[in-house]
Amino acid sequence: MKAFKAFRIHERAGAIVAGFEQMDLDALTPGEVVIRVRYSCINYKDALAATGAGRILRKYPLNGGIDLSGEVVASTDARYEPGQQVLVTGCSLSETVDGGYAEVARIAGDSVIALPQGIDLLQAMALGTAGFTAALAIHRMEHNGQTPAKGPIVVTGATGGVGSIAVDLLAGRGYEVVAVSGKPEADDYLKSLGAKRILRRQEIDTGKRPMEAVQFAGAIDNVGGELLTWLTRTVDFWGNIASIGLAASPKLETTVLPFILRGINLLGINSSATPRNVRLEVWKRIASDLRPRHFDKLVTRTIGFDELPAAFDDYIKGRVVGRTVVKIG
Repeated sequence: MKAFKAFRIHERAGAIVAGFEQMDLDALTPGEVVIRVRYSCINYKDALAATGAGRILRKYPLNGGIDLSGEVVASTDARYEPGQQVLVTGCSLSETVDGGYAEVARIAGDSVIALPQGIDLLQAMALGTAGFTAALAIHRMEHNGQTPAKGPIVVTGATGGVGSIAVDLLAGRGYEVVAVSGKPEADDYLKSLGAKRILRRQEIDTGKRPMEAVQFAGAIDNVGGELLTWLTRTVDFWGNIASIGLAASPKLETTVLPFILRGINLLGINSSATPRNVRLEVWKRIASDLRPRHFDKLVTRTIGFDELPAAFDDYIKGRVVGRTVVKIG
């Protein structure tokens, strides 16, 4: 195979240095499936890794990008054949394995998912890890008894990638969705995805008591910190809180009272290390009953591969609404 272009991340003299390089197949981390990458996307985690704002990579150098979609070029794994359309999300990409910011990727067979019927390669990256994480959160909440009939679900960090998709998926499932956002200019966007009500983050009174008046039947939280503490105080009996992110803080200062008196459940959502059987089940749902209704609205920007380095700063500074798809091939 000829040399190909990759966005590669190095650590040099304690500093992160990233940029485009030419590579050959032998330089990639090992794997059974060689993929011609067509699309990737940008997640907050990708921006942290590429800029050095967060230590994501566990080894250097590696190609960035925790997601990819494309076609199989060659495979020693009998489950995949040349020309087959596939996707990969998480699975240690851009942590210990070369990621999706490259024209070619080589991936372990167990990490590869055959593209589900009902979505295409671009839509797969309109979702990426963000969409898979949102769907996994709903999947786990529903397995734990959550239903639309129990009442509204609140989504914090609602304008981000995970939050936007969560709003769309929940509304599509029949839930009343309450979106928490600090961006008034995004209100129409959130309502177009299905949010029935919007709470301004800056105006929320989080309270001080161990339990406050019930406001929600469940929650999907992307921010952590004080807002997650507030959710534990305000979710109803037997409600589920899916904890996904820490955009505000990794801290959680609460008491056991909401858990032992209201029976609430705090569900940790780790999309990268999801067992393969669960991963397959969730992607099957993403292409069916959890299929987004508004791909066109969720993708707020599509950029070329060359535009990638300039796109990270908006993520670090919290200026992004929706999803950014990167056209690689």
